[in-house]
Amino acid sequence: MAATAPPASPPAEPRATRPGAGEMLRRFLTLREGSIIVVTLLAIVYFALRTDNFFTHANFVTLLPYFAPFAILAAGEVMLMVAGEIDLSIGSVYLFAPFMFYEFNQAGLSLVPCLILALACCMVVGLINGVLTEVFGVSSFITTLGMLLALGGLTLIISHAQPVAMPGADITTHTVNVTHVVNGVKVTLPEKVNEVGTFAKIFGGGTYSELIWALIIVLGVQVVLRLTRWGMYTVAVGGNKHGAAEAGINVRLTVIRNFIMCSIFAGFVGILEATRATSVTPDTAGASETMFRAVSAAVIGGTLLAGGEGTAIGALIGAIFLGVLRDGLTLEGVNADYLDFILGVAILFAMVINVYVARVRKGSGVG
Repeated sequence: MAATAPPASPPAEPRATRPGAGEMLRRFLTLREGSIIVVTLLAIVYFALRTDNFFTHANFVTLLPYFAPFAILAAGEVMLMVAGEIDLSIGSVYLFAPFMFYEFNQAGLSLVPCLILALACCMVVGLINGVLTEVFGVSSFITTLGMLLALGGLTLIISHAQPVAMPGADITTHTVNVTHVVNGVKVTLPEKVNEVGTFAKIFGGGTYSELIWALIIVLGVQVVLRLTRWGMYTVAVGGNKHGAAEAGINVRLTVIRNFIMCSIFAGFVGILEATRATSVTPDTAGASETMFRAVSAAVIGGTLLAGGEGTAIGALIGAIFLGVLRDGLTLEGVNADYLDFILGVAILFAMVINVYVARVRKGSGVG
């Protein structure tokens, strides 16, 4: 009887090769946030080499108001833009909220109820924007542009076009004893110290309060967008509204909810900024600039105006990029007449890089 040959061993599976440095760099750059992270780091390095004061604690504190409020505003815009809509009224909501806060306080309410009621007013504005867009079928661009103008005018009427002091942001001065060493001898001397109240420290008056709120809100929006049904529905609506409706998603509720969130964030930032500045001025032109910077941060961070794609983390990086540019150019002593021109060119440059990276990402199949 002929001997049978032993069964052939299965072919060895090829070992997974580690990606090289070039491949890892390509993967990083094709992330939605990858390109703007690189551009932001380049801007930081440039200004650090050009100015001695850029990498200092004092300048970091100065930099915070240049990006933290806009990161919060941009996070709200991301939720709407991913759904294929946009809110241009956030500038007026940003201005409207602190004046409503002031009016409620003048009516005798304490600070926390004033905050809640002012944000409730902003929620109504978002609800109106959402209903006009989704129920009546008006373009979100037209709806929110009209709201931008109407709410700005209403703010001027309420405030009588006069600035007001922000309640709860009063700075109190008290004397403390501080010990100094003079020629080896301890000497205790009284010194005056300025302090703000607990409400102000939490809601804008503290050195890092706006940064902390920005990080909390951006991370929260990122979690909602990536890990919840609300976020999944938002992406689906932005990708294909009719397909999402046929799949059983309540498109109207999803979009209206995002409009409300966007308006609440805008009003909250307005109160934070008014508390930080201790006063608020009815400047409708400045409110419009605030809106444009927030939308720019969202778009630079990788959120598509067409909908379906976006990231709150990218919006935060976009806001940091704009803040670094403005702060760095100010430290360099750039003439104010050239500031907006340079910022505009920088935004266009960053967007060209984003478009190129998006094409590479689609070609390589990276998400």
